[in-house]
Amino acid sequence: RRGSRHAAVAGLLRQLTGAEAGIAVNNNAGAILLGLAAVAAGREVVVSRGEASEIGGGFRIPDVLAQSGARLVEVGTVNRTYAHDYERAITPETGALLVVHRSNFQVVGFVHEAGLGEVAAAGRTHGVPLLHDLGSGALLDTAAYGLTHETTPQESLAAGASLVFFSGDKLLGGPQAGIVVGEAALVERLATHPLARALRADKLTLAALHATLLHYVRGEAAEALPVWRMIGVSVEELAARAGALASLIGERASVQPGTSALGGGSLPGDELETRLVVLDAPAGADELTRRLRTGDPPIVARIEDGRVLLDPRTVPSSRDAELAVAVSRALEA
Repeated sequence: RRGSRHAAVAGLLRQLTGAEAGIAVNNNAGAILLGLAAVAAGREVVVSRGEASEIGGGFRIPDVLAQSGARLVEVGTVNRTYAHDYERAITPETGALLVVHRSNFQVVGFVHEAGLGEVAAAGRTHGVPLLHDLGSGALLDTAAYGLTHETTPQESLAAGASLVFFSGDKLLGGPQAGIVVGEAALVERLATHPLARALRADKLTLAALHATLLHYVRGEAAEALPVWRMIGVSVEELAARAGALASLIGERASVQPGTSALGGGSLPGDELETRLVVLDAPAGADELTRRLRTGDPPIVARIEDGRVLLDPRTVPSSRDAELAVAVSRALEA
């Protein structure tokens, strides 16, 4: 009898999130498409007008809804949506409520966002499931690193979400994948839907995801996963490394305070304090960054106000000497 390629990953997802069941597909957009098709095809899906957004690469929530066979019903306004807006929109045709994480933009000022628990309660009153697209899907508390708190899958489920969708890469720190956790009956509908075969994750992705999740189970994710090591490195260590790099590179390098952005559609507007290596570029910043990119090893720097900057946060400390040699070579070219 054939076993399920998802069994090992599903077990870890249950253990880490407290969900009844879990499944992984090829990416988060695919996970949302599959979830909408399995739960709400031919029916209405209620979304806040401020969340019917495009998050990059042409990925638009209204388009995904249309492809799934569901019908979009927008409620509230761009800046203010209340729980009663969702509840008033529920009809016998409603298949789901959908809450979408704002992964690469912010709405500030005169704003109001309905609490996840309030939206879940509105749906539960009418027997309508809440689907929550978390985007990055951090399993660790981002607030512990001086960042804005990012809702975790555990918190989303505890608030009453029926299905939670998040990425396997980004803040989770694993391979590109789309993860769905939640109620067993709904996850089973996704797993047996015809689209599940087309969107399934391959064996190498599942193996990498399993290895990543094991780090969380063992309590070692903050040290073992590169993204969390980068987020967690201290300013003192960064200052020491930046100073050492500048000394190795020579008189055309200096150190200044700066910030690191997470990027990748995670925590827009949040920054971490860092120390930057500033490179003198007589031939121009564009030319120097071209030399750095095309060197061996390739180095991706950033340009701000015409200056070329290197952030040691993004490079393992074990490669600092190699980095200094490669930068010196590019400066001398």
